[in-house]
Parts: sequence; structure tokens; C-alpha cells
Amino acid sequence: MPITILFNKPFNVLSQFTDQQGRLTLADFIDIKQIYAAGRLDRDSEGLMVLTSDGRLNKRITDPRNKMWKTYWAQVEGQIDAEAIARLRSGVVLKDGKTKPAKARSISEPESLWQRDPPIRKRQNIPTSWLELEIAEGKNRQVRRMTAAVGFPTLRLIRCQIGPWKLGTLKPGEWIEAPAIRNHKNQN
Repeated sequence: MPITILFNKPFNVLSQFTDQQGRLTLADFIDIKQIYAAGRLDRDSEGLMVLTSDGRLNKRITDPRNKMWKTYWAQVEGQIDAEAIARLRSGVVLKDGKTKPAKARSISEPESLWQRDPPIRKRQNIPTSWLELEIAEGKNRQVRRMTAAVGFPTLRLIRCQIGPWKLGTLKPGEWIEAPAIRNHKNQN
């Protein structure tokens, strides 16, 4: 019987089960055999990962042709403005091509947010703001590169949703078993 779990990946953890350099990995938090990460999160990013033993589900989540939307909260340097939001919504030109249009909006700091260890760097004279960004593609470090391209570098990045699965109340390092959604149609 396939198993699917939702995991809140902490900051500074690799989204793989092994590492030759002794860094923290998924294996430090999850002791289930035969499951694989459906997509990755960079070591310096936090939040929702879906891991499953169902190969077809994994492919459905990771294949960009399926356009499964992923939602991120990004804390950016500076006070994000309407012009930057509009540019994110229309697609941003990066070195490897133009991104597809994103769903983007300015938000308040999420209420369910936990303290990061270590905390982000603070600059006395530069404010920060929060952005919710939804994308249906997965270029390497895409959200960070998109916000930098519109003039607002990402300081903290948290994935809060993948398709129908949400981070919910999971704390960093926690995971729960989730039902596999076999006939998911993206409603976004």
C-alpha cells in the first residue's frame, strides 16, 4: 500500500536522505523506507515537502507538464511595491529564460510562522515585507531569482502548499501521513 507523508523541512536540512558531508538530511527526521521526495527544497528554504512511495504520484507532482501549483511565503528585503508584484504576475526574465506568470500578492507576516534558527539578518535601516507567490514550474532557485530580478531579494523562503496539500500546523521537523490524491485536478 503506497504511503504519502507531508513534512515541514527545517532550515539548513537537505531534501535528500543521505549526505557524505554529515549535514542534516531527511533521514534525521523520517524513518520510513521506500519513500522519495516529490520535488526538492533548497537547504536554505523551509516548509512543505511531499514524500511518497507512489511513483505515479511523485511524477504527477514533479512533472512541470502537470502544472501543479506550489505556494510560497517569501520575506523580502525592502517594502515590496505594486510594480514588482505586477512584474511577477506577468513573468520575469531570468538567465535561463522567462518564467511563466505567477500569482503574487503582498501579505502580512503569516500568523502560523515559527522562529527560524538562526534568524534572518536584519538591517537597521532597511525594512522587510512578505509576499505570497504561486508558481507552476520549478526552475532552480526560481522564487529567489524572481524576487531578486524585481529588486526585492528573498531573505526567507517557506513553501506552504503543493497542489492540494497544505503545511497546516506542522512545526519544523514534524511530519504526518496524508492521503494520496489520485485524481487531483488543479483548481488554481
